[in-house]
Amino acid sequence: MPEKQRTEEQAQAPRRRQARGERRIAQLLEAAASVFCRSGYTAASTNAIAREAGVSPGTLYQFFPNKEAIAVGLSDQLLHDWRATHGQALAPENIGLPLDAMLDAALDPLIAFNVENPAFAVLMHGPDTPGRITEDLSSLHDAVFTRVEEIVAGYLPEAPADELSRTANMVLALFKSGLTLILSHEGAERDAYIAELKTVMYRYLKPLFEDDDPAAR
Repeated sequence: MPEKQRTEEQAQAPRRRQARGERRIAQLLEAAASVFCRSGYTAASTNAIAREAGVSPGTLYQFFPNKEAIAVGLSDQLLHDWRATHGQALAPENIGLPLDAMLDAALDPLIAFNVENPAFAVLMHGPDTPGRITEDLSSLHDAVFTRVEEIVAGYLPEAPADELSRTANMVLALFKSGLTLILSHEGAERDAYIAELKTVMYRYLKPLFEDDDPAAR
């Protein structure tokens, strides 16, 4: 084999190993998501995750030392995806849209993310979630709350800070309650609950926004 070809193959070998490792990690995280959704975090085991992924426990331990490390890895991945969704859903350009259009623009991507990633709710709401994940989720909640406040302020520019905070808290509470119902149903029933959530949000916010609009008086 020519020396140049041998050198090129030697240079490519680490990249191939890295790519295989990344695929294996993705496979294990996908398996963990399924096991956590099925069993919950506490009842899940590394053996169950390995079985779900179709690998030996020894292979799993090459990448993750324990179950908590797997949960943290999965959480990091989900939070990365959530932040992208949150940016799209709560984008500044949504401020000023008609209320029904704003609700569609804000709620549809957030609901879709949770439907497509049920493990997010398991890790976010689980009483036994590892502390590192809890801290990350707390930071995410604070960021979402701030964006919701900013959106509400775009419709209620004269509202005092305590009113904006109270309204944002109510909007988030309504969303969380509605999301629980949405995730517990499928098909047409899920679609119906999505429509119900938007109706509840609209009926809550519309009078507030109209009362603040001089043209509506």
